[in-house]
Order: sequence, then structure tokens, then C-alpha cells
Amino acid sequence: MDIAVILPTYNERQNIPVVISRLGEVLQGYRWEAIFVDDDSPDGTAEVIAEYARGNPNIRLLHRIGRRGLSSACIEGMLSTQATFIAVMDADLQHDEAILPQLLETIRSESLDLVVATRNSAGGSMGDFSRRRVLLSRLGRKVSEAVCRCELTDPMSGYFILRRSFLGEVVRDLQCSGFKILVDLLASSRRPVRVAEVGYTFRARQFGESKLDVLIGVEHLALIVNKLTGNILPGAMPLYLFVGGLGLITHFVTLFLLTRFGHFHFVAAQSAAALAAMTENFFLNDRITFAHQRLRGARLLSGLARFTVACSFGAWANVVFAYALWQSGMDWYLAGFAGIVLGSVWNLSISSQVTWRSHRRAAIRGKELAHERMGAAIDN
Repeated sequence: MDIAVILPTYNERQNIPVVISRLGEVLQGYRWEAIFVDDDSPDGTAEVIAEYARGNPNIRLLHRIGRRGLSSACIEGMLSTQATFIAVMDADLQHDEAILPQLLETIRSESLDLVVATRNSAGGSMGDFSRRRVLLSRLGRKVSEAVCRCELTDPMSGYFILRRSFLGEVVRDLQCSGFKILVDLLASSRRPVRVAEVGYTFRARQFGESKLDVLIGVEHLALIVNKLTGNILPGAMPLYLFVGGLGLITHFVTLFLLTRFGHFHFVAAQSAAALAAMTENFFLNDRITFAHQRLRGARLLSGLARFTVACSFGAWANVVFAYALWQSGMDWYLAGFAGIVLGSVWNLSISSQVTWRSHRRAAIRGKELAHERMGAAIDN
């Protein structure tokens, strides 16, 4: 096998026939396989891929149930192949598949670990990217340089090829979350990475919708924090802290308004503030911290109920502890903050176990399977 191409998909049904046809054209003469990793797309993407796979030995499908995420999909796909060289690209036709042979020949001839398809150097272009997207990409590049420890013009690229032996070196240190797997790979290396770049023009999307949103930026910053701290913090901790910080602001604003202008008793104000922050934290954690295990429909309501019940002890401890400090003469804002800290420790630990437990177990099992595949591959 000369090359395996990993294509994570979610709602890309219309793009599948085109990308398969183009891969067949540019990789003619090579021994290759395309591995589509689909996160149970509701538009039937997996079914379309399966139909092609039945008649084409070059096409494979990994259909993931109960877990989502671009980085983890890429990792599972990469671990499922025995190819020496593994490329990662999007299935939305924005990455130019015509440079795949050039990427392969560059990594082969120069004995590199990784070659990045770049939009920011000679031969590269952002294409019809909006001004806002260009600015975000440049900002991400500046932030990523702090942890990549190598000179790249486009560390935010989602299009690259790597040597399988390099993957084996770093896979156990990967965070396995978020949307920027390249930064994770580079930042997880314990030695200088032998890397080069090949320019290409980023194309406009023809079908489907872009997955870029605020969450991607938040998750990327969480990845940077995790790598800068030497993986001391759990992968989700920076997101917890981000959500907790927003909840802290909500709590203090509510407490201030109710005590200063509403003339509420401190206990009532602290209780209302805790409830407001708790409700906000639930929806933000569901949208950000547990974005790939999000609760929908009836699950969202039942999840809110479980979250409220599970965190009720933390809220009770928050109020009782803060009230005791306030009665002892402590200023209201210091007493309120102390109560928040006590309640947050409980809430953050119990919510992941009770509210998002079933989805979290599926995600963990997915990581375990990925590591099992890697171990088996190394043994072989």
C-alpha cells in the first residue's frame, strides 16, 4: 500500500461521489485506499460510502456510532490502515486532491515525518476565503506557533501527509479532541519534527455547510493550553474553566443585582444566583465541553433534570457555606466567591459522570479501541 487517505465526514452525502472519482484519477498507478470515517451523519453519508465500498476495494468505511469529533475520527482512521504513508484531507472538495502525489513524493524523497499542504506559502492561496476567515486563520497560526516547535506557514491546515512510524511515536500523547489534529500531532512530538510544506489553493465549498463556528476556536485554545502545560490538565479542563468563568460572571452579576437593587436577603440572592449559573453551565457545557456528546430533544430535558438534581448538593453547600462566612462578617462578594468554589468542585466532577455519562462512555470506548488497534499494529 503506497498511501491511505483518511477523510472524516459528517453530512457530506453530495460530495462523496465527486471526491471518490477525483481520488481515483489522481492516484492512478499507486496502491491506495480511501478510508472515510463517518460520525453517523443524519443525511445518509455512510450509506453512500458503503455502496461505493461494496464495488471498489480501494474504498473503506468506518461508521462511528455514539461519538463525534474530527480529530478522533482522523486518529481512528489512521490507526485502521497499515499503509506506510497516511494523508488526511476533508471530503468537502475544498482541499485540492491533485497535490496528493506531490505530497507523497516529497515525504518519500526527503525522508520526512510530515508534509503539510499550505495555503500561505509559494503556490498556496486562501482562494475565496472571506476576510473574517482569513483573519481567524492567521490568528490561529500565531497561537499555534507557541506549541508546534517548528516553522510552518499553515499550522491550521487540515490537509497533510505523515509517516506511519511518526504516528506511532505521538499517538498516545494526542488529546484526541477538537478540530485541529495537525497542531496536536506536532505539539505531541518529543523531538524536532522533520517537516516540509507544499502549496495549494483552497477551494470554495460547493455542497453542504461549513463546520466552522465559535466552538472550534474555543477547542483550539483549549488544545494550546493543554500542550503548553505539558498535558498536566485533562483535555476537557480548559473548557470546564472557560464555562465556569462565564458562570462565575453570571453568578456575581445576579448576586449583585438582587442584593443591591432587589434588596433580597443574602440567602435568597445567593440561591437564585446559584440556580442561574447552574442552568447556564448546563447549556454551555452541553454546547462546548461535551459538544461531541450533545444531548438533543428529550435527552436535553432529562439531562437538565439530572444535572439539576446532581448539582443540587453543590448548590446547597454553596449557599450554606457562603451564608456562614457572611454571618461571620465576611464581605458578601468574598463569601459568595467561596461558596462558588465549593459548589463548583462538586458540580464539575459529578456532571460528567451523571449527565453525560452514557455518551462519555462511548467516547472513551472509542479511544480504547483506537489504542488497541495501534498496539496490534505495532505488534504486527
